[in-house]
Amino acid sequence: MRRLSGVLLAGAILLLPAFSHGAFAQQAPAAPQKTTYTGQAVIAAYVVNPDKTADYEKVMAQLKDALSKSTRPEAKQQLAGWRVMKNATPQPDGGIVYVHLISPVVPDADYSITNLVYEVVTDPMERTEFYNLYRGALKQALFVIQGPLTSDFSK
Repeated sequence: MRRLSGVLLAGAILLLPAFSHGAFAQQAPAAPQKTTYTGQAVIAAYVVNPDKTADYEKVMAQLKDALSKSTRPEAKQQLAGWRVMKNATPQPDGGIVYVHLISPVVPDADYSITNLVYEVVTDPMERTEFYNLYRGALKQALFVIQGPLTSDFSK
């Protein structure tokens, strides 16, 4: 083991939280970073590399599977309120936008994709494979919009 910038590194690869693209993919975070949202709904958009859409959809399938296998009650609520949409039109650079629609938001629940999958996938090699698949597919985060609903036309 060695210490780099105050972080202890081990021989095994330790993985970063969801959507993290830090310079040291092998550094051990002090604690898993939790992703929470406020308000009643979230719209989050991410650009996926054009040749990696199948990989991203595999990541989403693994997320769905992890949420369905979780024993936490809030995981079932997250599963019921989380939708992912693929934009039919590519970006000018060829990237494909995926939009996550989450409603209702489960207060204080962790929405970190890696944390949710790692809750069920505990084997270090499987975690590494998942992380590499996820990181390789994701080109960039576009935006996150979260807050209260101001109008509900269905009522």
